[in-house]
Amino acid sequence: MIIKILGSGCKKCITLTENTQAALANLGREAQVIKVTDFAEIAAHGVMSTPALAIDDKVVSVGKVLTVGEVEKLLSA
Repeated sequence: MIIKILGSGCKKCITLTENTQAALANLGREAQVIKVTDFAEIAAHGVMSTPALAIDDKVVSVGKVLTVGEVEKLLSA
């Protein structure tokens, strides 16, 4: 599984990364977590508002910081 955090590296992006890593740990799952800060690549995913979360190149959240529980639900779907 590849998870991408799309954003400029702002505080919200950092929090989303931390929450994603915590959700993975809580579920006992492993994934490659990639931070994407290149705006051309972010736009190529169709994202205009950051932070965004993509799981296996499918954007599942845009423009908000998900809680650990919300990320767990997305990973378990």
